[in-house]
Amino acid sequence: MKYKVGTRGSRLAIAQTEIVLSLLRKKTSINFEVVTINTTGDLDRRPIFTIDEKGVFEKEINQAVISGQVDFAVHSLKDIPSDLSDKLIVASIPKRASPNDVLVSKEKLKLEELPASAIVGTSSLRRAIQIFRLRPDLHVKPVRGNVETRVTRSGVGEYDAVILAEAGLLRLGMKDVIAERFNLKDFVPAPGQGAIAIVCRRQSAELIELLKTAEDAESKIETDAERALVSKLEAGCRFPVGAVAVSKPSQRTFTLYASIFSPDGRKNIKLKKSGSVRHPAQVGIELADLLLKEGAKELAAGWRDAVEEWNKKLSR
Repeated sequence: MKYKVGTRGSRLAIAQTEIVLSLLRKKTSINFEVVTINTTGDLDRRPIFTIDEKGVFEKEINQAVISGQVDFAVHSLKDIPSDLSDKLIVASIPKRASPNDVLVSKEKLKLEELPASAIVGTSSLRRAIQIFRLRPDLHVKPVRGNVETRVTRSGVGEYDAVILAEAGLLRLGMKDVIAERFNLKDFVPAPGQGAIAIVCRRQSAELIELLKTAEDAESKIETDAERALVSKLEAGCRFPVGAVAVSKPSQRTFTLYASIFSPDGRKNIKLKKSGSVRHPAQVGIELADLLLKEGAKELAAGWRDAVEEWNKKLSR
């Protein structure tokens, strides 16, 4: 017997798939075949927020799961929209790596040390607006490509620095390039950042049982809370929301932190809510409700109107 595993073809995607398979091989003698699949996000090189569709890094792979071309898929959890197809299930969340964002720069300069007018690369509106708030004198420009390409571009003159997820660099053995690790509460990451998701068909009971053996309970609780918040807010690439849950295992509780911004960066709604590990999704929904009461819907509407202006701003 053999299971086929769908994934993107990047070095990071393959590394994440191998992390999953190493966990599964401890529980079964079944063989696995890795099938690489190109996605819209791989082929379309525009900044992600300008592509007006969901799931640009997972849609084609998950369609291959639905059609039976592959048996399950391995994704970065933050790439999976909250409205996953009813035919699919996130069967397992392995142990999460660091959710933090990091700065990679020439000469290992920290954000506060970068010279005025330095160019920082990111195609994430969430990262861009937080950089603008911390250093309005810097120029933020879009950068696409795999992790290695973006790191290289930060050192050859095109960019003075780039912002990346720490988890990807750790999984690629590239932690030495990190100049600064941002504090989770000061520079709030994307919901699900650092987590891997294993997706399969909802009806594949036997396979789901196997995939569950790779799950980490703490990571599952944290990401369930984060994704519930995003789902309630109907957030996405065009409405940048930062959210991260931090567990307190000894107390059987966790705290969910969330941060949203106006398009001009002047307004920042920053809230947190603690709750029991038994009801993580409920905590996410309740925090989303608090954000909505504070004006999240109005900020979301502002971002929808401002996307084109941001595209012009980042492309100068």
